[in-house]
Amino acid sequence: MTDRRAAEHRALVILVVENHQDTRLAVVELLSQLGHAVTGVSTLNEALVRAPAIGPDVVISDIGLPDGSGWELPQRLTLPYRPFAIAMSGFGMREDRERSRAAGYRHHLVKPMDLEALEALLIEAERERVEHGTAR
Repeated sequence: MTDRRAAEHRALVILVVENHQDTRLAVVELLSQLGHAVTGVSTLNEALVRAPAIGPDVVISDIGLPDGSGWELPQRLTLPYRPFAIAMSGFGMREDRERSRAAGYRHHLVKPMDLEALEALLIEAERERVEHGTAR
């Protein structure tokens, strides 16, 4: 991150839903180092329970979860607003991306994720949060 980017940076509250422990820990660590408040969970149910308590600005979710499909998550979240949702999956066919969009995800990243692309999406989420007056 450039010094200018760090100076302009506004921390986001991010929920990461990933059942693969090493991937989840790596993503949580990376996003934390970028200055965000990050919570990592490993199942769909954990995400549904924890999301209302943490109030995520951004949800980054794997699609293949042990207790359901990540495609269910955006529609099942019980929040008074719609967080900026990013799907991440090992599957990147056009149909997978379309299904993610239909489920409510703004973007679909293919694993292994391009970290610069992820950071660009978080900048987009920050900008939208400020523009819509939801900045903390």
